[in-house]
Amino acid sequence: MALPLANVAKYELTLPSQQKTVNFRPFLVKEEKILLMAMESGESKEMISAIKEIVKSCTFGELNAEDHPMFDIEYVFLQIRAKSVGEKAKLKVLCPDDGKTYADVEVDLSQIEVFVDDDHSSNVLIDEDRKLGVTLKYPSLKDIDGDTLTGEVNIAKTYKMIENSIESIYEGETVHMAKDLEKNELNEFLENLTAIQMRKLTDFYSSMPRLEHKVKVKNPKTEVESEVTLKGLASFFG
Repeated sequence: MALPLANVAKYELTLPSQQKTVNFRPFLVKEEKILLMAMESGESKEMISAIKEIVKSCTFGELNAEDHPMFDIEYVFLQIRAKSVGEKAKLKVLCPDDGKTYADVEVDLSQIEVFVDDDHSSNVLIDEDRKLGVTLKYPSLKDIDGDTLTGEVNIAKTYKMIENSIESIYEGETVHMAKDLEKNELNEFLENLTAIQMRKLTDFYSSMPRLEHKVKVKNPKTEVESEVTLKGLASFFG
């Protein structure tokens, strides 16, 4: 006779990018083991792999993490974690007044939202006179490497992410779709931009939608109170 299995609750959330409803469940012990092993490894790439697997399993196969913007998947994963191990998370936050002391803060994960800058746009005009611009798509987990999860992104990795995120390049009414271009053509286009033009493209990533939450912290040594903004998934791991 087969052993009885526990019933698992089902919840709903709305994807920030599409306002689409997605069903999800808490992660099970077998999935928590995958996450804990990834965290213990200290490797960001292992964490990304674990997030991909857990998101797909816990949304009943509905979401493939590589097919959606990174901020969507971070939001979904955070909601899964909240329903799995509790909505209250105890975090250690660096106190900005001395830059070296950490304070304990409790955060309600269910209240974390995706923040969008008012002036953010995926259509980046890099030369007004020529009406030359680039349309960018949001990177997914397949477009980044492990370091991006912790915010440690160098110039070479940012360059590669931009190249992978280009949807089209336009000049006036003429549009060149990236899928119709060779990699060397995209590379040549990027390498011939000025530093100011390239900065306009990198600004797209710094202003794109992201997990964000403000918390009050009190330095246990100096007793100075400060407001700190937590950004990105890595900020919400205890």
